[in-house]
Amino acid sequence: MSKPTPPPLEGGRLILATIAVALATFMNVLDTSIANVAIPTISGNLGVSVDEGTWVITVFAAANAVSIPLTGWLTQRFGQVRLFVASILSFVVASWLCGIAPSLPFLLVARVIQGAVAGPLIPLSQAILLGSWPKEKSATALAFWAMTTTVGPIAGPALGGWITDSYNWSWIFYINIPVGLVASFVTWSIYRHRESETRKPPIDVVGLGLLIAWVASLQILLDKGKDLDWFNSPVIVALGVTALISFSFFLVWELTEEHPIVDLRLFKQRNFLGGTIAISVAYAVFFGNLVLLPQWMQEYLNYRSVDAGLVTAPLGIFALILSPVVGRILPRSDARVIATIAFVMFAVVFFMRSQYVIEIDTFHLVLPTLLQGIPMALFFVPLTAIILAGQPPARVPAAAGLSNFVRVFCGAVGTSIATNTWNNRTVLHHARLTEQAFAGNPVFRDSIENVQTLLHVSEPTARALFDFQLNAQAAMMGLNDIFYISAIIFIAIIPLIWITKSTTGSGGGGAAGAH
Repeated sequence: MSKPTPPPLEGGRLILATIAVALATFMNVLDTSIANVAIPTISGNLGVSVDEGTWVITVFAAANAVSIPLTGWLTQRFGQVRLFVASILSFVVASWLCGIAPSLPFLLVARVIQGAVAGPLIPLSQAILLGSWPKEKSATALAFWAMTTTVGPIAGPALGGWITDSYNWSWIFYINIPVGLVASFVTWSIYRHRESETRKPPIDVVGLGLLIAWVASLQILLDKGKDLDWFNSPVIVALGVTALISFSFFLVWELTEEHPIVDLRLFKQRNFLGGTIAISVAYAVFFGNLVLLPQWMQEYLNYRSVDAGLVTAPLGIFALILSPVVGRILPRSDARVIATIAFVMFAVVFFMRSQYVIEIDTFHLVLPTLLQGIPMALFFVPLTAIILAGQPPARVPAAAGLSNFVRVFCGAVGTSIATNTWNNRTVLHHARLTEQAFAGNPVFRDSIENVQTLLHVSEPTARALFDFQLNAQAAMMGLNDIFYISAIIFIAIIPLIWITKSTTGSGGGGAAGAH
């Protein structure tokens, strides 16, 4: 006989529980981006190169990507509440280990642990919040969840830059300790009597091994491909072959195994398939651009890391303001319509960015970023509601885990593709711009002479200034290409939303009964 579903929480307990769960989620999401800007400082302090230091990001992402889809299986064995609280406390311990790391190998081991234990946090936060709120208000619960997951990656670079500049890089990890302790204490106090039903399915050792093999190898390939010159490197070739073979065996095994470690049969559902692909592609494009924009500002506009972070920070303003509004209107609206409006607005924002010039001022950098917060609020909640619509409570952790895994992994793929494409387009534009820059061209020669006369510099200095401006222009043109392609992609993926069934009147999905 199965355990009865606990009734929704009410009043102050509901508010306190929502804040605690949101804090745990925010702590995790923040850590995916907060270390990025601190890599040069960490590398210098530990006596390693910046290339070696980037493994701090790579190993966290790989371990996290492996553990996210295991959420459903782990929940069945240990229960939602126990697993969630254990993940928070383990994350706190791993953060402390990261902060005290005396060497790079020590830090990398700590980051692997941190990434692995963080995997269940986001999927379980969705499931726990949905079980805490009344079914008719489940869209509001998803809205609160979306606020934390959208603001975290935005706040990370600015917060990480400020902490690194003002204090010590260790504090980007130490700040997790008080947050995690408070979140775990409150969560356990409220939810310990609301534990989900557990059972002990057999361990799919083969599936787990194949999952680790293909996810880890592909994640490392994506992160290190540019540094190692992609498939000109035997290391990248070996990683690619390993990923392809292990992924192929993984698909066959998991679809035929009676107790799979990852339930791929969820993709047979229209809403899960269409919603997951739509949110993942959108997130890949969004996150890839989110990484490129600060990088471009620092390299070519001479922005400090903190200032570049502050320019991207307004993205969170409308996302925070409008997420609760979306939660209120979603139960009375068609989620597909709201998500479509979001994708159209994303396309408009990226088209605005495709008109950037190298003389751009801060206002015109911030304006599209500010406006982008509107579609950010409009696409996370409706698509999550579509994905989880109709899922029985017992399957919510598995569905949330698998969809979040695909989304996060596509974010890594999107970042790699965007970075590589920008580099290739910059090289192409540079080659085209330099076609006329030769000594026999009178226009080029006159330009160099004019620079020498105006700035009172030698010819080699004038040529160096010209080359710097040409590089900046080529990079700007390459980035504009990325923005323009991104706008087209957002329009192109709109049909994915409409292969799903309407969730109007469902209160954000049948998953609201999850506990």
